[in-house]
Amino acid sequence: MRMRLADVAVRAGVSEATVSRVLNDKPGVSQATRDKVRSVLDVLGYDDRFLPAPVAGLVGIVVPELTNPVFPALSLVVQTHLARAGYTPVVCSLVPGGVHEADFVRVLLQQRASGVVFLSGVHANTDADAGPYEHLRRRGLAAVFVNGWMDGIDAPFVSTDDASAVEQSVAHLVGLGHERVGLAMGPARYVPSIRKTAAFHDAVRRHLAGSVRPGEVDSLVVHTQFRLEGGEAAAHALLDRGVTGIVCGSDLMALGAVRAARARGLAVPGQVSVVGCDDGPLLDFTDPPLTTVHQDVDAVGTAAARALLAELRGEQGVRGELLVRPRLVVRASTAPPAARTPRPRRRPVTTGS
Repeated sequence: MRMRLADVAVRAGVSEATVSRVLNDKPGVSQATRDKVRSVLDVLGYDDRFLPAPVAGLVGIVVPELTNPVFPALSLVVQTHLARAGYTPVVCSLVPGGVHEADFVRVLLQQRASGVVFLSGVHANTDADAGPYEHLRRRGLAAVFVNGWMDGIDAPFVSTDDASAVEQSVAHLVGLGHERVGLAMGPARYVPSIRKTAAFHDAVRRHLAGSVRPGEVDSLVVHTQFRLEGGEAAAHALLDRGVTGIVCGSDLMALGAVRAARARGLAVPGQVSVVGCDDGPLLDFTDPPLTTVHQDVDAVGTAAARALLAELRGEQGVRGELLVRPRLVVRASTAPPAARTPRPRRRPVTTGS
Protein backbone atom coordinates (compact mmCIF):
# COMPACT_ATOMS: atom_id res chain seq x y z
CA MET A 1 0.00 0.00 0.00
CA ARG A 2 1.38 3.40 -1.02
CA MET A 3 2.06 5.80 1.83
CA ARG A 4 1.11 9.45 1.48
CA LEU A 5 2.05 12.53 3.45
CA ALA A 6 -1.62 12.86 4.38
CA ASP A 7 -1.59 9.40 5.99
CA VAL A 8 1.37 10.29 8.16
CA ALA A 9 -0.08 13.70 9.02
CA VAL A 10 -3.41 12.21 10.17
CA ARG A 11 -1.73 9.57 12.33
CA ALA A 12 0.64 12.12 13.92
CA GLY A 13 -2.02 14.80 14.31
CA VAL A 14 0.03 17.41 12.45
CA SER A 15 -0.09 19.14 9.06
CA GLU A 16 1.35 17.68 5.87
CA ALA A 17 3.77 20.61 5.76
CA THR A 18 5.08 19.61 9.20
CA VAL A 19 5.64 16.05 8.02
CA SER A 20 7.49 17.42 5.00
CA ARG A 21 9.71 19.54 7.23
CA VAL A 22 10.57 16.54 9.39
CA LEU A 23 11.38 14.40 6.32
CA ASN A 24 13.58 17.14 4.88
CA ASP A 25 15.11 18.10 8.23
CA LYS A 26 13.80 21.66 7.97
CA PRO A 27 13.67 24.08 10.94
CA GLY A 28 10.49 25.29 12.58
CA VAL A 29 9.41 21.97 14.18
CA SER A 30 9.81 21.18 17.88
CA GLN A 31 11.75 18.11 18.95
CA ALA A 32 8.64 16.55 20.47
CA THR A 33 6.76 16.88 17.18
CA ARG A 34 9.72 15.47 15.24
CA ASP A 35 9.77 12.43 17.53
CA LYS A 36 6.01 11.92 17.10
CA VAL A 37 6.24 12.07 13.30
CA ARG A 38 9.22 9.72 13.19
CA SER A 39 7.37 7.24 15.42
CA VAL A 40 4.41 7.23 13.02
CA LEU A 41 6.79 6.73 10.08
CA ASP A 42 8.31 3.72 11.84
CA VAL A 43 4.89 2.22 12.58
CA LEU A 44 3.74 2.69 8.98
CA GLY A 45 6.96 1.26 7.60
CA TYR A 46 8.21 4.42 5.93
CA ASP A 47 10.43 3.98 2.89
CA ASP A 48 11.79 6.90 0.83
CA ARG A 49 10.67 5.17 -2.36
CA PHE A 50 6.99 5.57 -1.42
CA LEU A 51 6.97 9.33 -1.15
CA PRO A 52 7.40 11.72 -4.08
CA ALA A 53 10.79 13.40 -4.27
CA PRO A 54 10.52 16.86 -2.76
CA VAL A 55 11.40 20.00 -4.67
CA ALA A 56 14.02 21.52 -2.40
CA GLY A 57 13.04 24.92 -1.06
CA LEU A 58 10.24 25.61 -3.54
CA VAL A 59 8.52 28.99 -3.00
CA GLY A 60 5.60 30.26 -5.07
CA ILE A 61 5.24 33.92 -6.06
CA VAL A 62 1.64 34.60 -7.09
CA VAL A 63 1.19 37.72 -9.26
CA PRO A 64 -2.13 39.07 -10.60
CA GLU A 65 -0.72 39.87 -14.04
CA LEU A 66 2.51 40.55 -15.90
CA THR A 67 1.27 43.36 -18.18
CA ASN A 68 1.69 45.97 -15.42
CA PRO A 69 5.50 46.47 -15.15
CA VAL A 70 5.41 46.86 -11.37
CA PHE A 71 4.51 43.20 -10.80
CA PRO A 72 7.43 41.65 -12.75
CA ALA A 73 9.73 44.15 -11.01
CA LEU A 74 8.42 43.21 -7.55
CA SER A 75 8.60 39.53 -8.41
CA LEU A 76 12.23 39.85 -9.52
CA VAL A 77 13.27 41.45 -6.23
CA VAL A 78 11.58 38.68 -4.23
CA GLN A 79 13.06 35.98 -6.47
CA THR A 80 16.57 37.39 -6.04
CA HIS A 81 16.44 37.32 -2.24
CA LEU A 82 14.92 33.84 -2.12
CA ALA A 83 17.45 32.41 -4.57
CA ARG A 84 20.33 33.84 -2.55
CA ALA A 85 18.92 32.08 0.51
CA GLY A 86 18.90 28.74 -1.33
CA TYR A 87 15.21 28.56 -2.28
CA THR A 88 13.74 27.95 -5.72
CA PRO A 89 11.17 30.64 -6.64
CA VAL A 90 8.37 29.81 -9.07
CA VAL A 91 6.27 32.65 -10.54
CA CYS A 92 2.54 31.87 -10.77
CA SER A 93 0.84 34.47 -12.99
CA LEU A 94 -2.94 34.80 -13.02
CA VAL A 95 -4.66 35.31 -16.38
CA PRO A 96 -8.35 36.03 -17.07
CA GLY A 97 -10.18 32.76 -17.65
CA GLY A 98 -7.07 30.76 -16.77
CA VAL A 99 -5.64 29.17 -13.63
CA HIS A 100 -6.94 30.77 -10.45
CA GLU A 101 -4.98 31.67 -7.34
CA ALA A 102 -6.53 28.77 -5.43
CA ASP A 103 -5.33 26.36 -8.14
CA PHE A 104 -1.75 27.57 -7.77
CA VAL A 105 -1.93 27.22 -4.00
CA ARG A 106 -3.26 23.67 -4.36
CA VAL A 107 -0.36 22.72 -6.62
CA LEU A 108 2.18 24.35 -4.29
CA LEU A 109 0.80 22.33 -1.38
CA GLN A 110 0.92 19.13 -3.43
CA GLN A 111 4.53 19.84 -4.34
CA ARG A 112 5.35 20.37 -0.66
CA ALA A 113 6.42 23.97 -1.25
CA SER A 114 7.99 25.82 1.64
CA GLY A 115 6.07 29.05 1.25
CA VAL A 116 4.29 31.55 -0.98
CA VAL A 117 4.33 35.31 -1.56
CA PHE A 118 1.11 36.91 -2.82
CA LEU A 119 1.67 40.12 -4.80
CA SER A 120 -1.64 42.03 -4.88
CA GLY A 121 -3.61 38.79 -5.04
CA VAL A 122 -7.16 37.93 -4.08
CA HIS A 123 -6.36 39.12 -0.55
CA ALA A 124 -6.64 42.69 -1.87
CA ASN A 125 -10.29 42.09 -2.83
CA THR A 126 -12.64 42.96 0.02
CA ASP A 127 -15.31 40.68 -1.48
CA ALA A 128 -13.03 37.62 -1.23
CA ASP A 129 -13.26 34.88 1.39
CA ALA A 130 -10.37 34.63 3.85
CA GLY A 131 -11.04 30.90 4.35
CA PRO A 132 -8.54 29.59 1.75
CA TYR A 133 -5.74 31.64 3.31
CA GLU A 134 -6.60 30.42 6.78
CA HIS A 135 -6.56 26.86 5.42
CA LEU A 136 -3.09 27.15 3.89
CA ARG A 137 -1.74 28.61 7.12
CA ARG A 138 -3.24 25.69 9.06
CA ARG A 139 -1.46 23.38 6.61
CA GLY A 140 1.80 24.97 7.67
CA LEU A 141 2.58 26.85 4.46
CA ALA A 142 4.50 30.05 5.22
CA ALA A 143 2.95 33.08 3.51
CA VAL A 144 3.48 36.81 3.05
CA PHE A 145 0.96 39.20 1.48
CA VAL A 146 1.88 42.31 -0.52
CA ASN A 147 -0.30 45.37 -1.29
CA GLY A 148 -3.50 44.21 0.33
CA TRP A 149 -5.00 43.40 3.72
CA MET A 150 -7.33 40.81 5.23
CA ASP A 151 -8.33 40.66 8.87
CA GLY A 152 -7.65 37.48 10.77
CA ILE A 153 -4.83 36.08 8.58
CA ASP A 154 -1.85 34.97 10.68
CA ALA A 155 0.89 36.24 8.37
CA PRO A 156 3.01 39.34 7.62
CA PHE A 157 1.67 42.02 5.24
CA VAL A 158 3.75 44.56 3.30
CA SER A 159 2.20 47.44 1.36
CA THR A 160 2.99 50.72 -0.32
CA ASP A 161 1.48 53.60 1.67
CA ASP A 162 -1.44 54.39 -0.65
CA ALA A 163 -2.61 57.34 1.43
CA SER A 164 0.79 59.00 1.14
CA ALA A 165 0.80 58.45 -2.64
CA VAL A 166 -2.48 60.31 -3.10
CA GLU A 167 -1.61 63.06 -0.62
CA GLN A 168 1.63 63.80 -2.49
CA SER A 169 -0.16 63.80 -5.85
CA VAL A 170 -2.96 66.16 -4.80
CA ALA A 171 -0.57 68.47 -2.95
CA HIS A 172 1.61 68.68 -6.06
CA LEU A 173 -1.29 69.64 -8.33
CA VAL A 174 -2.69 72.15 -5.85
CA GLY A 175 0.77 73.65 -5.47
CA LEU A 176 0.80 74.22 -9.23
CA GLY A 177 -2.48 76.13 -8.93
CA HIS A 178 -5.09 73.50 -9.85
CA GLU A 179 -8.38 74.11 -8.06
CA ARG A 180 -10.34 71.20 -9.49
CA VAL A 181 -8.64 67.81 -9.22
CA GLY A 182 -10.13 64.39 -10.01
CA LEU A 183 -9.23 60.81 -9.11
CA ALA A 184 -9.23 58.01 -11.71
CA MET A 185 -9.22 54.79 -9.73
CA GLY A 186 -9.61 51.03 -10.23
CA PRO A 187 -12.48 48.89 -8.89
CA ALA A 188 -13.82 50.10 -5.54
CA ARG A 189 -13.69 46.63 -3.97
CA TYR A 190 -9.87 46.51 -3.81
CA VAL A 191 -7.98 47.63 -0.72
CA PRO A 192 -5.63 50.04 -2.58
CA SER A 193 -8.65 51.69 -4.23
CA ILE A 194 -10.42 52.08 -0.90
CA ARG A 195 -7.35 53.57 0.75
CA LYS A 196 -6.57 55.94 -2.12
CA THR A 197 -10.16 57.13 -2.36
CA ALA A 198 -10.29 57.86 1.37
CA ALA A 199 -6.98 59.70 1.14
CA PHE A 200 -8.27 61.72 -1.81
CA HIS A 201 -11.31 62.86 0.21
CA ASP A 202 -9.00 63.92 3.04
CA ALA A 203 -6.59 65.72 0.70
CA VAL A 204 -9.36 67.62 -1.08
CA ARG A 205 -10.87 68.71 2.25
CA ARG A 206 -7.50 70.01 3.42
CA HIS A 207 -6.13 71.52 0.21
CA LEU A 208 -9.22 72.54 -1.77
CA ALA A 209 -11.81 73.46 0.85
CA GLY A 210 -12.30 76.84 -0.76
CA SER A 211 -13.03 75.59 -4.28
CA VAL A 212 -14.68 72.17 -3.80
CA ARG A 213 -17.82 71.75 -1.71
CA PRO A 214 -17.80 68.75 0.71
CA GLY A 215 -20.72 67.05 -1.08
CA GLU A 216 -18.98 67.48 -4.41
CA VAL A 217 -15.95 65.29 -3.73
CA ASP A 218 -17.66 62.01 -4.66
CA SER A 219 -18.31 63.34 -8.17
CA LEU A 220 -14.57 63.86 -8.60
CA VAL A 221 -13.82 60.13 -8.17
CA VAL A 222 -14.39 57.65 -11.01
CA HIS A 223 -13.83 53.91 -10.60
CA THR A 224 -13.02 51.83 -13.69
CA GLN A 225 -10.13 49.37 -14.21
CA PHE A 226 -6.39 49.61 -13.48
CA ARG A 227 -5.68 49.60 -17.21
CA LEU A 228 -5.06 52.05 -20.05
CA GLU A 229 -8.66 51.79 -21.24
CA GLY A 230 -9.91 52.29 -17.70
CA GLY A 231 -7.87 55.46 -17.32
CA GLU A 232 -9.15 56.75 -20.63
CA ALA A 233 -12.80 56.19 -19.68
CA ALA A 234 -12.34 57.71 -16.22
CA ALA A 235 -10.56 60.75 -17.64
CA HIS A 236 -13.38 61.46 -20.12
CA ALA A 237 -15.86 61.45 -17.23
CA LEU A 238 -13.67 63.70 -15.08
CA LEU A 239 -12.98 66.14 -17.91
CA ASP A 240 -16.73 66.43 -18.42
CA ARG A 241 -16.86 67.56 -14.77
CA GLY A 242 -14.33 70.33 -15.35
CA VAL A 243 -11.17 69.00 -13.71
CA THR A 244 -7.79 70.37 -14.77
CA GLY A 245 -5.69 67.82 -12.87
CA ILE A 246 -6.14 64.03 -12.74
CA VAL A 247 -4.58 61.68 -10.16
CA CYS A 248 -4.53 58.09 -11.42
CA GLY A 249 -4.42 54.73 -9.64
CA SER A 250 -1.70 53.35 -11.92
CA ASP A 251 0.68 54.45 -14.65
CA LEU A 252 -1.35 52.58 -17.25
CA MET A 253 -4.44 54.54 -16.20
CA ALA A 254 -2.44 57.76 -16.43
CA LEU A 255 -1.37 57.00 -20.00
CA GLY A 256 -5.05 56.39 -20.80
CA ALA A 257 -5.91 59.75 -19.25
CA VAL A 258 -3.34 61.47 -21.48
CA ARG A 259 -4.91 59.79 -24.50
CA ALA A 260 -8.39 60.94 -23.45
CA ALA A 261 -7.26 64.55 -23.07
CA ARG A 262 -5.61 64.55 -26.48
CA ALA A 263 -8.69 63.00 -28.07
CA ARG A 264 -10.51 66.16 -26.95
CA GLY A 265 -7.83 68.41 -28.39
CA LEU A 266 -6.44 69.29 -24.95
CA ALA A 267 -2.72 69.68 -24.38
CA VAL A 268 -0.96 67.73 -21.61
CA PRO A 269 0.27 69.43 -19.47
CA GLY A 270 -0.72 72.77 -21.00
CA GLN A 271 -4.45 72.33 -20.33
CA VAL A 272 -4.68 69.09 -18.33
CA SER A 273 -2.13 67.73 -15.84
CA VAL A 274 -1.88 63.98 -15.17
CA VAL A 275 -0.19 62.10 -12.31
CA GLY A 276 0.36 58.33 -12.39
CA CYS A 277 1.29 55.77 -9.75
CA ASP A 278 3.95 53.01 -9.67
CA ASP A 279 6.77 54.56 -11.80
CA GLY A 280 7.48 51.91 -14.40
CA PRO A 281 10.91 51.82 -16.08
CA LEU A 282 9.91 53.55 -19.35
CA LEU A 283 8.05 56.62 -18.10
CA ASP A 284 10.95 58.94 -18.90
CA PHE A 285 10.30 58.09 -22.55
CA THR A 286 6.52 58.55 -22.77
CA ASP A 287 5.04 61.64 -24.43
CA PRO A 288 5.08 63.61 -22.25
CA PRO A 289 7.34 61.97 -19.64
CA LEU A 290 4.92 61.05 -16.87
CA THR A 291 4.83 62.60 -13.41
CA THR A 292 4.11 59.69 -11.09
CA VAL A 293 4.41 58.34 -7.56
CA HIS A 294 7.35 55.97 -7.33
CA GLN A 295 6.52 52.71 -5.57
CA ASP A 296 9.72 51.59 -3.84
CA VAL A 297 9.80 48.15 -5.43
CA ASP A 298 13.16 47.27 -3.90
CA ALA A 299 12.02 48.12 -0.37
CA VAL A 300 8.64 46.37 -0.69
CA GLY A 301 10.08 43.25 -2.36
CA THR A 302 12.99 43.03 0.08
CA ALA A 303 10.69 43.39 3.10
CA ALA A 304 8.37 40.68 1.74
CA ALA A 305 11.25 38.29 1.05
CA ARG A 306 12.83 38.84 4.47
CA ALA A 307 9.49 38.32 6.20
CA LEU A 308 8.99 35.02 4.38
CA LEU A 309 12.53 33.84 5.12
CA ALA A 310 11.95 34.56 8.81
CA GLU A 311 8.74 32.50 8.69
CA LEU A 312 10.61 29.65 7.01
CA ARG A 313 13.21 29.70 9.79
CA GLY A 314 10.40 29.16 12.25
CA GLU A 315 10.46 32.74 13.50
CA GLN A 316 7.10 34.46 13.86
CA GLY A 317 7.66 37.94 12.55
CA VAL A 318 5.69 41.03 13.45
CA ARG A 319 2.02 40.65 12.55
CA GLY A 320 0.07 43.55 11.12
CA GLU A 321 1.20 45.55 8.11
CA LEU A 322 4.46 47.24 7.16
CA LEU A 323 3.82 50.38 5.07
CA VAL A 324 6.54 51.60 2.71
CA ARG A 325 6.40 55.30 1.87
CA PRO A 326 6.47 56.16 -1.87
CA ARG A 327 7.82 59.39 -3.37
CA LEU A 328 6.58 61.72 -6.08
CA VAL A 329 8.69 61.91 -9.25
CA VAL A 330 7.94 65.12 -11.15
CA ARG A 331 8.31 64.95 -14.93
CA ALA A 332 6.59 66.78 -17.78
CA SER A 333 2.92 65.72 -17.53
CA THR A 334 2.08 68.32 -14.87
CA ALA A 335 2.19 72.14 -15.04
CA PRO A 336 0.19 75.15 -13.82
CA PRO A 337 -3.33 75.16 -15.29
CA ALA A 338 -4.11 77.28 -18.31
CA ALA A 339 -7.48 78.53 -19.53
CA ARG A 340 -9.08 75.99 -21.82
CA THR A 341 -12.31 75.32 -23.66
CA PRO A 342 -12.89 71.55 -23.70
CA ARG A 343 -13.88 70.14 -27.03
CA PRO A 344 -16.36 67.28 -27.33
CA ARG A 345 -14.74 63.88 -27.58
CA ARG A 346 -14.07 62.67 -31.06
CA ARG A 347 -16.52 60.24 -32.51
CA PRO A 348 -15.68 57.61 -35.15
CA VAL A 349 -16.42 58.69 -38.70
CA THR A 350 -18.55 56.25 -40.67
CA THR A 351 -18.84 56.14 -44.43
CA GLY A 352 -21.48 54.59 -46.59
CA SER A 353 -20.73 51.69 -48.91
